[in-house]
Amino acid sequence: VQLEESGGGSVQAGGSLRLSCVISGYIDNTYCMGWFRQSPEKDREGVATIDFEGRISYADTVKGRFTLSKDNAKNTLYLQMTNLKPEDSGLYYCAAERNCPPMTARQALGTAVYRTWGQGTQVTVSS
Repeated sequence: VQLEESGGGSVQAGGSLRLSCVISGYIDNTYCMGWFRQSPEKDREGVATIDFEGRISYADTVKGRFTLSKDNAKNTLYLQMTNLKPEDSGLYYCAAERNCPPMTARQALGTAVYRTWGQGTQVTVSS
C-alpha cells in the first residue's frame, strides 16, 4: 500500500482546505487510517483517525472544525478543514495500518500504531 497526500496550501486564518490521500493498493476491512501533522515546534501528532469499524476520532484541538471522511469507491481519505488557525500550520501526513486492533481514541491518534506513511502535504495558515 502506498499513500499520496495532496490539497495543502497557504490560507488566511478562518479559511478552509480539503486534503486528499489517495491509497494505492488493496485495503481490506482490517485497516485503520488517519491524518497526522508535524511542525517545527511540535512532534508529529494525530489529527483525525478512522478505525477498522469506521469509528472516527479527533484531536480536541480540531473537533468541530475538521471532518474526516473516506470514499471507498475512490480509495481516498479526506480531511476537510474549516476555520483554520495559525496553529494548524504544519506538514500533514496520511497514515495506514493493516490488522488494526481495537483501540481507544487516544491510541488511535497515536503515531505508534501506523507503519505506512505518505510524504506529507504542507498547510500554512497566516494570521
